[in-house]
Amino acid sequence: MSSTATVTRAHLENKLALARRCSREATLAGAKAAAIATVASAVPTLASVRMLPWAKANLNPTGQALIVCTVAGMAYFVAADKTLLSPATKSLARACPLRVF
Repeated sequence: MSSTATVTRAHLENKLALARRCSREATLAGAKAAAIATVASAVPTLASVRMLPWAKANLNPTGQALIVCTVAGMAYFVAADKTLLSPATKSLARACPLRVF
């Protein structure tokens, strides 16, 4: 193998390690956000079903679970996306110092 091939391979392996670390951080951030969102949405949903006549009549257990799971899923993807994109926006801000927006 030539020296160029080893440098290129080392560079690619370094980028792969960075990508794995970033995806792991994003997964953990998303899981934490989903856990918090689950509690934050389950408490008012279950309380409203017990106290409000409309909610008691119209939200069956499937509807309650759908509300909680939707909030948790949204929180997971928003937090993971934000964690993955933060290094990209930082490098973009360094590359383009003029702010248009």
